[in-house]
Amino acid sequence: MDPSPNSHPILSYVLKRLPSIKSAGTPRLSSPCDLEQPPPPSPSPSPRAPSGPAEFELVERMPGLRHPSVLASMTRAVAEITCARDAIRDLDPRPDHELVDSARAFLRSLSEGDPVESGKDIEEKVAESREVVRLDGEHEAYETLLREEEEKLERVYRMAMHGRDVVEGGGKRGEDEGSGAVDDEVVRVLKQAEEGKVVERVLLADRQLRHLPDHFGRIRGLLVLDVSRNQLQAVPDAIGGLEHLEELRLASNALVALPDSIGLLSNLKILDVSGNKLRSLPDSISKCRSLVELDASYNVLAYLPTGIGHELVNLQKLWVHLNKLRSLPSSICEMRSLRLLDAHFNELHGLPSAFGNLAALESLNLSSNFSDMHDLPASFGDLLGLRELDLSNNQIHALPDCFGRLDRLELL
Repeated sequence: MDPSPNSHPILSYVLKRLPSIKSAGTPRLSSPCDLEQPPPPSPSPSPRAPSGPAEFELVERMPGLRHPSVLASMTRAVAEITCARDAIRDLDPRPDHELVDSARAFLRSLSEGDPVESGKDIEEKVAESREVVRLDGEHEAYETLLREEEEKLERVYRMAMHGRDVVEGGGKRGEDEGSGAVDDEVVRVLKQAEEGKVVERVLLADRQLRHLPDHFGRIRGLLVLDVSRNQLQAVPDAIGGLEHLEELRLASNALVALPDSIGLLSNLKILDVSGNKLRSLPDSISKCRSLVELDASYNVLAYLPTGIGHELVNLQKLWVHLNKLRSLPSSICEMRSLRLLDAHFNELHGLPSAFGNLAALESLNLSSNFSDMHDLPASFGDLLGLRELDLSNNQIHALPDCFGRLDRLELL
């Protein structure tokens, strides 16, 4: 399982340019790596031209990657990941999130003393459930290591670039000036709210904001909050106090998680959390029953909440492209208002069997799941309202017989 250029662009870029590491395709568990020692000398990494849109975007953001000396300084940082990558190849594929949830719920019921039938079948089920949980834990540990290695490489890059003339995103001075301006704006907004003035829209995009004060949760009449393209690493729990909020834009920050209190935003219609580092969405997001648009693209999501479709009955547009989704939960088939679903550039192995229940679906993009997507469910022919469909860059060699029923298709 190699790092994806979408979720781990730096790590993927460096590994592709280290011949001795890239060729290590055979498991070497009998002679484990010594993590206390640097790897043996290898050929110098090649600064060859980037290939593909992800690498071009990366090199544009980090131009120092073109310097052989910078690449060389990043070589030692990937030693640990090569060992882990060898080990992960021996594992079975990661079980989907619904199966893991079910296994954990079963084991939890046993530990709480719930009555179950005894016998060989139950023993087998216990063993299978434990294996599912263990396997998921192994994969999660590997994912955690990938994230840590990606962050480490970014730090190594910045150290290697110290003293060079390459400027990334402005200098320290500009950041300090921006931070001061943002502080003044935040104070002004909060002061207005405290004075009893009506504050319905707070627009703080592109302000280098690093912290969102808890006091924002007290602006009861707030309808729109836009803090996109800042440097936020967390959203305060107090956000749940914005009971009238209809539009929340958190795109292009550094968020790794959303607070459970987001489920208290019962009037929220638009939620944009794209371009962050989210590994999962909170289960409570299903409580945002007024949601019409949800954009969670450009993150590192491995799964969606199991019950996300049960209560988001008003959702019309769902963007989850450029993540690491291996499956879509079966509950997504209950999103009867869904008109657009974009899940391209993931790792989807297929679709839920009842996918055809999405009768309102008009636009579906499942492209670029590459070797993971092989077929479509028989119910696919029930998507009679489908007008736009993209299945390119997959391994789907044959379409189901029912495909001919999609007579409204305009773009394929």
